[in-house]
Amino acid sequence: MRRYSQRQNLSTLSEINVTPLLDLAFVLLIIFMITTPLLESSMNLVIPSSSAKNPAINKSHVQTVSIDRTSTIRFNNRVVGLETLTAQLTELKQANPDVAIVIRPDRDLPVQKLIGVMDALQGAGITKIGIATRAASK
Repeated sequence: MRRYSQRQNLSTLSEINVTPLLDLAFVLLIIFMITTPLLESSMNLVIPSSSAKNPAINKSHVQTVSIDRTSTIRFNNRVVGLETLTAQLTELKQANPDVAIVIRPDRDLPVQKLIGVMDALQGAGITKIGIATRAASK
């Protein structure tokens, strides 16, 4: 009987086992799915403030809409409702197509109230809109 030496045949691995890679990918996917909603709700924002310089605008075409923290809307320092504001803005747009509106929201105003005023501006067809901010203190 012949005795063969116990040699291991050295050969190259022609296929990569992807099972551990898929396990790792699924574990990472689950981790990100769990942690992403937690990160979104923990943001602290302090707005509005800006250090950008505003470009020069013809002041005769600028109107102001102010909203205080009790959601009282003032159009050129007169208290108006949201429906009245839309009607007045539509008339203003028809009289002067180059009208620009500056929205002055209170810092503690809910965003939904600001979006309601912006919807009124969009409904009136006004596209030149700015939001007033104060310079950031350094």
